[in-house]
Amino acid sequence: MLGALVDLGWPVEELKRELDKLDFFGYRIEAKKVAKRGILSTQIKIRATEEKKERTLEDILSILDKSKLEEKVKEPSRAIFTKLASVEAKIHGKSPQKIHFHELGGLDTIIDVVGAVAGMNYLGVEKAYSSPLPLGKGFVKCSHGILPLPAPATLELLKEVPVYGSDIKAELVTPTGAAIISNLAENFGQMPPMKIEHIGYGAGQRDLTIPNLLRVSIGVIRKAYEEDVVSLIQTNIDDMNPEFYE
Repeated sequence: MLGALVDLGWPVEELKRELDKLDFFGYRIEAKKVAKRGILSTQIKIRATEEKKERTLEDILSILDKSKLEEKVKEPSRAIFTKLASVEAKIHGKSPQKIHFHELGGLDTIIDVVGAVAGMNYLGVEKAYSSPLPLGKGFVKCSHGILPLPAPATLELLKEVPVYGSDIKAELVTPTGAAIISNLAENFGQMPPMKIEHIGYGAGQRDLTIPNLLRVSIGVIRKAYEEDVVSLIQTNIDDMNPEFYE
Protein backbone atom coordinates (compact mmCIF):
# COMPACT_ATOMS: atom_id res chain seq x y z
CA MET A 1 0.00 0.00 0.00
CA LEU A 2 2.88 2.38 0.68
CA GLY A 3 3.98 2.03 -2.93
CA ALA A 4 0.53 3.00 -4.23
CA LEU A 5 0.36 6.05 -1.95
CA VAL A 6 3.81 7.22 -3.06
CA ASP A 7 2.83 6.58 -6.68
CA LEU A 8 -0.19 8.82 -6.10
CA GLY A 9 2.07 11.72 -5.14
CA TRP A 10 3.02 11.25 -1.50
CA PRO A 11 6.72 12.23 -1.49
CA VAL A 12 9.03 9.56 -0.10
CA GLU A 13 10.68 12.25 2.02
CA GLU A 14 7.31 12.99 3.63
CA LEU A 15 6.90 9.28 4.36
CA LYS A 16 10.30 9.26 6.04
CA ARG A 17 9.48 12.40 8.03
CA GLU A 18 6.30 10.80 9.35
CA LEU A 19 8.15 7.64 10.33
CA ASP A 20 10.83 9.69 12.09
CA LYS A 21 8.08 10.78 14.50
CA LEU A 22 7.99 7.21 15.81
CA ASP A 23 11.41 7.89 17.27
CA PHE A 24 12.93 4.48 16.64
CA PHE A 25 15.68 3.34 14.34
CA GLY A 26 16.95 0.14 12.76
CA TYR A 27 15.55 0.45 9.24
CA ARG A 28 15.82 2.28 5.94
CA ILE A 29 13.25 2.96 3.24
CA GLU A 30 13.92 2.34 -0.44
CA ALA A 31 11.58 3.38 -3.26
CA LYS A 32 11.95 2.53 -6.93
CA LYS A 33 9.94 2.24 -10.13
CA VAL A 34 9.31 -1.30 -11.36
CA ALA A 35 7.14 -2.89 -14.04
CA LYS A 36 4.73 -5.67 -13.13
CA ARG A 37 3.42 -7.42 -16.24
CA GLY A 38 4.21 -4.26 -18.17
CA ILE A 39 2.52 -1.84 -15.75
CA LEU A 40 4.81 0.81 -14.26
CA SER A 41 4.44 1.06 -10.50
CA THR A 42 6.22 2.11 -7.32
CA GLN A 43 7.78 -0.47 -5.04
CA ILE A 44 8.69 0.30 -1.44
CA LYS A 45 11.18 -1.89 0.40
CA ILE A 46 11.80 -1.69 4.13
CA ARG A 47 15.31 -2.80 4.97
CA ALA A 48 15.48 -3.71 8.65
CA THR A 49 18.87 -3.31 10.30
CA GLU A 50 17.68 -4.63 13.65
CA GLU A 51 16.89 -8.23 14.50
CA LYS A 52 13.21 -9.10 14.50
CA LYS A 53 11.69 -8.50 17.92
CA GLU A 54 8.63 -10.02 19.49
CA ARG A 55 6.46 -7.15 20.68
CA THR A 56 3.26 -7.23 22.67
CA LEU A 57 0.26 -5.04 21.95
CA GLU A 58 1.29 -2.92 24.94
CA ASP A 59 4.76 -2.43 23.41
CA ILE A 60 3.33 -1.25 20.11
CA LEU A 61 0.73 1.04 21.69
CA SER A 62 3.49 2.54 23.83
CA ILE A 63 5.55 3.29 20.70
CA LEU A 64 2.54 5.03 19.16
CA ASP A 65 1.62 6.95 22.32
CA LYS A 66 5.17 8.24 22.83
CA SER A 67 5.55 9.24 19.20
CA LYS A 68 5.17 12.74 17.76
CA LEU A 69 2.55 11.56 15.29
CA GLU A 70 -0.67 13.54 15.01
CA GLU A 71 -3.63 12.05 16.84
CA LYS A 72 -5.46 11.49 13.54
CA VAL A 73 -2.63 9.11 12.62
CA LYS A 74 -2.23 7.57 16.07
CA GLU A 75 -5.89 6.68 16.62
CA PRO A 76 -6.46 4.56 13.48
CA SER A 77 -3.04 2.92 13.95
CA ARG A 78 -3.99 1.93 17.51
CA ALA A 79 -7.29 0.52 16.26
CA ILE A 80 -5.56 -1.57 13.60
CA PHE A 81 -3.07 -3.12 16.03
CA THR A 82 -5.73 -3.67 18.68
CA LYS A 83 -7.82 -5.55 16.11
CA LEU A 84 -4.81 -7.63 15.09
CA ALA A 85 -4.15 -8.55 18.72
CA SER A 86 -7.79 -9.49 19.31
CA VAL A 87 -7.80 -11.77 16.28
CA GLU A 88 -4.50 -13.45 17.20
CA ALA A 89 -5.80 -13.92 20.75
CA LYS A 90 -8.97 -15.58 19.50
CA ILE A 91 -7.07 -17.93 17.19
CA HIS A 92 -4.52 -18.97 19.83
CA GLY A 93 -6.89 -18.98 22.82
CA LYS A 94 -5.13 -16.23 24.76
CA SER A 95 -5.95 -12.74 25.97
CA PRO A 96 -4.89 -9.84 23.69
CA GLN A 97 -2.49 -8.61 26.38
CA LYS A 98 -0.62 -11.92 26.35
CA ILE A 99 -0.19 -12.09 22.60
CA HIS A 100 3.41 -11.74 21.42
CA PHE A 101 3.51 -10.55 17.84
CA HIS A 102 6.10 -12.29 15.71
CA GLU A 103 6.01 -11.15 12.10
CA LEU A 104 3.44 -8.54 13.10
CA GLY A 105 5.72 -7.06 15.74
CA GLY A 106 8.50 -6.25 13.30
CA LEU A 107 9.44 -2.77 12.24
CA ASP A 108 8.11 -3.40 8.74
CA THR A 109 4.59 -4.05 10.03
CA ILE A 110 4.58 -0.95 12.24
CA ILE A 111 5.83 1.07 9.26
CA ASP A 112 3.17 -0.44 6.96
CA VAL A 113 0.34 0.44 9.34
CA VAL A 114 1.48 3.93 10.33
CA GLY A 115 2.54 4.67 6.76
CA ALA A 116 -0.84 3.69 5.31
CA VAL A 117 -2.72 5.92 7.75
CA ALA A 118 -0.29 8.85 7.42
CA GLY A 119 -0.25 8.62 3.62
CA MET A 120 -4.03 8.71 3.31
CA ASN A 121 -4.06 11.65 5.69
CA TYR A 122 -1.41 13.51 3.63
CA LEU A 123 -3.34 12.93 0.39
CA GLY A 124 -6.53 14.27 1.94
CA VAL A 125 -8.52 11.05 1.73
CA GLU A 126 -11.78 11.52 3.62
CA LYS A 127 -13.45 8.20 2.82
CA ALA A 128 -12.05 4.96 1.47
CA TYR A 129 -13.88 2.32 -0.55
CA SER A 130 -12.54 -1.07 -1.58
CA SER A 131 -13.40 -3.66 -4.18
CA PRO A 132 -13.93 -7.25 -2.96
CA LEU A 133 -10.62 -8.82 -1.99
CA PRO A 134 -9.01 -11.74 -3.87
CA LEU A 135 -7.74 -14.66 -1.80
CA GLY A 136 -4.94 -16.97 -2.86
CA LYS A 137 -4.58 -20.65 -2.04
CA GLY A 138 -1.88 -23.04 -0.91
CA PHE A 139 0.29 -22.76 2.18
CA VAL A 140 2.55 -20.17 3.80
CA LYS A 141 5.46 -20.63 6.19
CA CYS A 142 5.48 -18.42 9.29
CA SER A 143 6.61 -18.45 12.92
CA HIS A 144 3.78 -20.86 13.81
CA GLY A 145 4.82 -23.32 11.10
CA ILE A 146 3.12 -24.02 7.79
CA LEU A 147 -0.39 -22.58 7.59
CA PRO A 148 -3.10 -22.84 4.94
CA LEU A 149 -4.00 -19.86 2.80
CA PRO A 150 -5.77 -17.62 3.48
CA ALA A 151 -3.96 -17.50 6.82
CA PRO A 152 -6.31 -17.97 9.81
CA ALA A 153 -5.71 -14.39 11.00
CA THR A 154 -6.43 -13.00 7.54
CA LEU A 155 -9.70 -14.89 7.24
CA GLU A 156 -10.81 -13.82 10.72
CA LEU A 157 -10.00 -10.18 9.97
CA LEU A 158 -12.03 -10.32 6.76
CA LYS A 159 -15.29 -11.37 8.37
CA GLU A 160 -18.13 -9.31 6.89
CA VAL A 161 -15.80 -8.22 4.06
CA PRO A 162 -16.63 -9.36 0.49
CA VAL A 163 -13.93 -11.71 -0.82
CA TYR A 164 -13.52 -14.16 -3.68
CA GLY A 165 -11.26 -17.13 -4.31
CA SER A 166 -8.64 -17.47 -7.03
CA ASP A 167 -6.29 -20.10 -8.44
CA ILE A 168 -3.21 -18.06 -7.53
CA LYS A 169 -0.93 -20.10 -5.26
CA ALA A 170 0.30 -17.17 -3.20
CA GLU A 171 -0.71 -15.03 -0.24
CA LEU A 172 -2.63 -12.21 -1.92
CA VAL A 173 -3.89 -10.62 1.30
CA THR A 174 -1.72 -10.67 4.43
CA PRO A 175 -3.01 -10.26 8.00
CA THR A 176 -1.51 -6.76 8.08
CA GLY A 177 -3.18 -5.83 4.81
CA ALA A 178 -6.49 -7.30 5.97
CA ALA A 179 -6.34 -5.32 9.22
CA ILE A 180 -5.53 -2.08 7.41
CA ILE A 181 -8.23 -2.32 4.75
CA SER A 182 -10.94 -3.62 7.08
CA ASN A 183 -10.35 -0.68 9.42
CA LEU A 184 -9.88 2.10 6.87
CA ALA A 185 -12.41 1.19 4.16
CA GLU A 186 -15.89 2.52 4.77
CA ASN A 187 -17.53 0.24 2.24
CA PHE A 188 -16.74 -2.70 -0.05
CA GLY A 189 -18.16 -3.31 -3.49
CA GLN A 190 -18.27 -1.48 -6.80
CA MET A 191 -16.48 1.83 -7.22
CA PRO A 192 -18.88 4.65 -6.32
CA PRO A 193 -19.77 7.24 -8.97
CA MET A 194 -16.80 9.60 -8.86
CA LYS A 195 -14.51 11.83 -10.87
CA ILE A 196 -11.08 10.18 -10.79
CA GLU A 197 -8.21 12.64 -10.35
CA HIS A 198 -5.16 10.49 -9.59
CA ILE A 199 -4.23 6.80 -9.92
CA GLY A 200 -1.38 5.04 -8.14
CA TYR A 201 0.08 1.55 -8.51
CA GLY A 202 1.96 -0.13 -5.68
CA ALA A 203 4.08 -3.16 -6.54
CA GLY A 204 4.38 -6.29 -4.44
CA GLN A 205 7.69 -8.07 -3.97
CA ARG A 206 6.84 -11.30 -5.78
CA ASP A 207 6.24 -11.89 -9.49
CA LEU A 208 2.97 -13.72 -10.08
CA THR A 209 0.99 -14.89 -13.09
CA ILE A 210 -1.10 -11.74 -12.66
CA PRO A 211 0.16 -8.18 -12.07
CA ASN A 212 1.13 -8.17 -8.38
CA LEU A 213 -0.17 -4.66 -7.83
CA LEU A 214 -2.43 -2.61 -5.61
CA ARG A 215 -4.24 0.09 -7.58
CA VAL A 216 -5.57 3.10 -5.70
CA SER A 217 -7.70 5.81 -7.33
CA ILE A 218 -8.37 9.17 -5.71
CA GLY A 219 -11.21 11.40 -6.79
CA VAL A 220 -14.33 13.28 -5.85
CA ILE A 221 -17.56 11.41 -5.20
CA ARG A 222 -20.65 12.74 -6.94
CA LYS A 223 -22.77 14.59 -4.42
CA ALA A 224 -25.96 12.67 -5.19
CA TYR A 225 -24.21 9.41 -4.26
CA GLU A 226 -22.67 10.91 -1.14
CA GLU A 227 -25.99 12.18 0.17
CA ASP A 228 -27.82 8.98 -0.79
CA VAL A 229 -31.04 10.91 -1.53
CA VAL A 230 -34.26 8.94 -1.92
CA SER A 231 -37.32 10.66 -3.41
CA LEU A 232 -40.80 9.55 -2.40
CA ILE A 233 -43.83 10.59 -4.46
CA GLN A 234 -47.23 10.23 -2.80
CA THR A 235 -50.75 11.04 -3.94
CA ASN A 236 -54.30 10.43 -2.78
CA ILE A 237 -56.93 8.90 -5.08
CA ASP A 238 -60.45 9.43 -3.80
CA ASP A 239 -62.67 9.23 -6.91
CA MET A 240 -61.55 6.40 -9.25
CA ASN A 241 -62.71 2.89 -9.98
CA PRO A 242 -60.26 0.53 -8.15
CA GLU A 243 -59.99 -1.61 -11.30
CA PHE A 244 -57.89 1.14 -12.92
CA TYR A 245 -55.07 1.19 -10.37
CA GLU A 246 -54.98 -2.29 -8.92
